[in-house]
Amino acid sequence: MKKVASILLWCVKLAAMLVVFLICFVLGSSAVAAALPSDLPTEPGPVPSRIAFVLIAAAHVMVVTLLIAGSQLGGWKLAVVISLAYFGAVTALPQLETWYFLAGRTVDPRLLPRLFLMGVPPAFLFVPFSVWVLGKGRSQIHPEVAPWGAFRVCHWLKRALPLAMLYAVLYWMAGYFIAWQNPQLREFYGQPGPVEPFLSHTFRTLRDAPLFWVFQLIRGMLWVACATPIVYGSRWGPVTTAALVALFFSLPQNLMLLLPNPLMPSASVRLTHLVETASSSFVFGILVAWVLAGFPKPRRRE
Repeated sequence: MKKVASILLWCVKLAAMLVVFLICFVLGSSAVAAALPSDLPTEPGPVPSRIAFVLIAAAHVMVVTLLIAGSQLGGWKLAVVISLAYFGAVTALPQLETWYFLAGRTVDPRLLPRLFLMGVPPAFLFVPFSVWVLGKGRSQIHPEVAPWGAFRVCHWLKRALPLAMLYAVLYWMAGYFIAWQNPQLREFYGQPGPVEPFLSHTFRTLRDAPLFWVFQLIRGMLWVACATPIVYGSRWGPVTTAALVALFFSLPQNLMLLLPNPLMPSASVRLTHLVETASSSFVFGILVAWVLAGFPKPRRRE
């Protein structure tokens, strides 16, 4: 009976989180609805919008539940940490990329700030509510095993800088070998015609758009910053923590590409980007968690 009651209680909690997320999602979407371009025909996604919407909501609830349940923190500290990390990874970093690639194409100056505001209700209303409903409202959770005392900014930078460079490499490789192979995507970004060989394409970008690499290095550092409180505050083992960060980096923000989007009207372009960014972000999340937590040490044989 106790197990049945516990399962029912979890179902009620998850259902409440799902409802609150949907409310926050609608609130956030209302901030951009009036500013979206209405003159661009938008193709439907690979699945019906209602199913896509359910998948997106379920992914957000699942990831936030795991982030909260896996943390040693509690109370307002946990709410603040997860809210900021969630806003950074799910809204700020993807919309920075929207600004870089789509500003002047399908995104105008009136719309851009609203894309960032769209993520405020889920991050700063849904996440704190989830902390409370999941029973992590108390401020002290397992302080005796908290690893924060070992955190040093200089040590973090020594790991974050190489990770940021690795991010730029992964981003570029996935962008070329997955996304750039789609002729509709190349045409969307103003480069129709046959695909350019990898090395010449890379060297041309290095020569003509050096700020692109600076931009991606900055984004790489921000991705690492979003993962840092998750890794350092985790009460789980390194494998589980790495899987959590990988899901956090790849699922909530990228599944949004399943929905029709006038900023990226082509369903083919959206789906290609989904495969590209979800796969590279998943791999990068595993590497970030592994490096931040320290290299695995071999067990000593008896």
